[in-house]
Amino acid sequence: MTGMTTAPGSLILDHVSFRYARTCEDSGLDATPNPEDPMDITDLCLHVRPGETVLLCGESGCGKTTVTRLANGLIPHYHPGRLTGGVIVDGIDVPRTTIDALAGHVGSVFSNPHTRFFATRVDDELAFPCENMAIAPDEILRRMDGTMRDFAIAELADRNIDHLSGGQQQRVACASASMTDPAILVLDEPTSNLDVPSIARLRRSLLTWRRQGRTILIAEHRLAWLAGIVDRAVVLHRGRVHREMSGEELRALGPEERHALGRRATSIRKTSDARAELPAHAERPSCAEEPSWTVSGVRRRYRGDTRPALDIPELRIPDSRTTIIVGDNGAGKSTFLRWMQGLDRHASGTLTSPAGDTLSRRERLRRCFTVMQDVTQELFTPRVIEEVAASQPTEDPDEAMRILADLDLSDLADRHPLSLSGGQRQRVAVAAAIASNRPIIMFDEPSSGLDHRHMLQVADQLRLLASRGRTVIVVTHDPDLASLAGDNMVELDAGRIGG
Repeated sequence: MTGMTTAPGSLILDHVSFRYARTCEDSGLDATPNPEDPMDITDLCLHVRPGETVLLCGESGCGKTTVTRLANGLIPHYHPGRLTGGVIVDGIDVPRTTIDALAGHVGSVFSNPHTRFFATRVDDELAFPCENMAIAPDEILRRMDGTMRDFAIAELADRNIDHLSGGQQQRVACASASMTDPAILVLDEPTSNLDVPSIARLRRSLLTWRRQGRTILIAEHRLAWLAGIVDRAVVLHRGRVHREMSGEELRALGPEERHALGRRATSIRKTSDARAELPAHAERPSCAEEPSWTVSGVRRRYRGDTRPALDIPELRIPDSRTTIIVGDNGAGKSTFLRWMQGLDRHASGTLTSPAGDTLSRRERLRRCFTVMQDVTQELFTPRVIEEVAASQPTEDPDEAMRILADLDLSDLADRHPLSLSGGQRQRVAVAAAIASNRPIIMFDEPSSGLDHRHMLQVADQLRLLASRGRTVIVVTHDPDLASLAGDNMVELDAGRIGG
């Protein structure tokens, strides 16, 4: 670590190599990696100086998430594997300490904020990390007051976290990560499920941290919202540092070079703006001239809320087409998918097939397949190929491998799904949906965590599904995916059809 400082607030990865455990025996901090086994991170050197904001970018699976897990101690203390090299965070030797000793030094924000929550109420969630560190109650209250002001969440203090929108949950996650006064903040794809207003609020959170002098490490595909924040960008490729550039050099890249490095749009636009880019033949979903699935009388109200989360008198969804559902965080998009799938026992409404049959809730469970926003909840098998095969009506190994090949997953067929990056897991879940062969296939943010090339692959598969007679419903904040894959668009606003 010659020439590098271990000063407070710094992050040092010194010739780090890491390989995730493929089996229970394939782990150990001091294990020597088998030279025949591919490493997830190879001889990686990275020095983040105190107060610096560094962007990690590159294609899905390049190692971004692995680096963030090294920085916050999840590797090796939660994700086992073979680790060599030095990891020094805020002056602490990470492999040789305990993960609880890092709690006051590093704060983490993930793409799905719900995975880091421990309490049901917002104020309890903010207090929780400080209580774990035995901080005095008066000091906890003082920190809560300041943090709620900094992140503009005072009005959410007594709210149930499960009833907040995705953008509100992300603000709570940022606030909670700040409560222990960490020197370093680590973020992994924090905008992947956020609408434009929520991204703007997240940007303000990062600016707050910069003013406070905190060190920020962020893995991200989207660039526009980070303009003027990033000091340096580190491009990863197959677990190695491929290139480094300043924030100014990053903004100056052209579209082709940007896409080649796995990065997404440099401008932020609302998903509904993609309506003008839908195919010329596209019809509004209320069109009665083509076979459609008819949604009628859908209504859902959560306990304690003054207005319904869903209120849809009627909606027609064209058969064998791709319908894009857009709207801001909290508009009711995911709630609608849960109703369609038959997962919500407390919502009313009917779904009628193009043939005129009304599907019961149990029938919807059998005839719909949903790729959820947090795909980790639906990955159950020990191998990727088994995950796809488990969804097939009749097991067909050759077809399963073809589906994996179409999504650039062939080399990962024997990997455990939970050892993959977020973008790779997303594509495994998409592969399972394709293999299910059900008449209605729904996706909740299917391009979450994907780079430009893999987003194009998913768009191709969505179009292919519709061409093969499947009715495809996609909830997304991604205008690029919407314009590439959609035939129709439905906009939800406060649980009602708008746009």
